[in-house]
Amino acid sequence: MIIQELKDASAAHWRNSIPHISIDSVVFGFLNNQLNVLLLKIKKDDNWILPGGYLQKDEAVDDAAKRILYERSGADKIFLNNFGVFGNLNRSEEYFKDYPDDLWHKQRFITIGYYALVDHTQVNPQPDIFSDRCEWVPVDPIPEMVMDHEIILKKALDTLREHISHKPIGYSLLPETFTLPELQALYEAILGEKLNRGNFYRKIMRYDILIKLDEQRKGGAYKSPNLYKFDEEKYKIALSGLNW
Repeated sequence: MIIQELKDASAAHWRNSIPHISIDSVVFGFLNNQLNVLLLKIKKDDNWILPGGYLQKDEAVDDAAKRILYERSGADKIFLNNFGVFGNLNRSEEYFKDYPDDLWHKQRFITIGYYALVDHTQVNPQPDIFSDRCEWVPVDPIPEMVMDHEIILKKALDTLREHISHKPIGYSLLPETFTLPELQALYEAILGEKLNRGNFYRKIMRYDILIKLDEQRKGGAYKSPNLYKFDEEKYKIALSGLNW
């Protein structure tokens, strides 16, 4: 039996949304040297789902992705990257096979995938009417997910790993000030492997996107490491690929 919320949502989508196009976002965050992803836990189900939604008739695709993420996280200053389109047969229809054919959610949808990089501290996860939890989950191991969302998540992670080799990563994932060991820990969490410290430091410094501050991280047992922050203008240039 379809819950009333699903019926109401279906009717609203038929009125306001563009058929057969959906948006799913893989939202990455970094905390305690661990790469996490923001997921929703479906009500009365052991599976997880990516934050997603539908394209409104009066909305651009990028604007829809930003709106959907804002609804789920409360974050409005986020790095978004379109990384793929997913349109396998029955990717969503099969999940709703026991529901009536006129249900919006049962139609065939081609989904546009985005990955987002956000600061944990700037996010207030919000479940929707179909989920009872929205929370950060480690990317390793990936939990059981519905439809093709595990495939989408893995593709987003692969894309992020490809981007990290030629574009800067960190501005949206680290606090405003950080140490080089903290930046290296972020890269290692994304890549899933240990990096040589000397090689990593030399490569990062060649990119010339960091500003060394006249202060150090206090409280460690060893020599207090220097603090850095990103040079925002140089970071934007590097992100565009102009000098990489």
